[in-house]
Amino acid sequence: MTVRIPSRASRRRVSGRALDLFRYERTMSRSGFSAIAGIDEAGRGACAGPLVVGAAILDPNSRKTLRALGELNDSKKLTAAARQRVALQVKEHARAWATVVIPPAEVDRIGLHVANLRGMRQALARLSVSPDYALTDGFAVPGLSVPSLGMWKGDEVSGSVSAAGVLAKVTRDDLMVELDANWPEYGFAVHKGYVTTAHRQALAKLGPTPEHRRCFAPVRAATRDGLRSESYQGTDQEGAA
Repeated sequence: MTVRIPSRASRRRVSGRALDLFRYERTMSRSGFSAIAGIDEAGRGACAGPLVVGAAILDPNSRKTLRALGELNDSKKLTAAARQRVALQVKEHARAWATVVIPPAEVDRIGLHVANLRGMRQALARLSVSPDYALTDGFAVPGLSVPSLGMWKGDEVSGSVSAAGVLAKVTRDDLMVELDANWPEYGFAVHKGYVTTAHRQALAKLGPTPEHRRCFAPVRAATRDGLRSESYQGTDQEGAA
């Protein structure tokens, strides 16, 4: 008789952290909600680059999913490498996931908070599985198509919100690395568009690019002495030629 020895992955226990992160979702599932979506954003405080919103529906009662997401945490508490791993696991094990990218020009046109709310509604609508409840990070979002709850520090206490935040953060970081190839002098790949000393110095020297948000004070302050993104683009094109 052949005895099958379970693989290490199948024998691995669900971590206490994973169980704790999904306690809200498990409680809600016992109340009849079968598809609970988490929604979170990345890049709200950056003065360059897009605002990105993520959404994810996970099965809080699946031991396979909880085992796979043993590293899941608030995206800000994970290393870049860990975020990449977690994002891949979320995409593999989520019942549905989506991301929405809102360009800087749109943030300037309608305002940061309005852009954030719109992105959250769009991310929920793009899910391939229709949710019956939504959990959002920090504040309630009006106009969602399903009942919802705004959770204080939601990315720390809800696995669904945390997963959405990781998707948003990884998507945005990858986009900032791509932008760095177009504007290497700004250091986008390092600071990801947030305000740092090096970023301020680049803005003062070169002026803002089209990827900067004019609604942010450091960008407005750098738009002086005739420095404009158009003039910088011209110099860059001449150098490339």
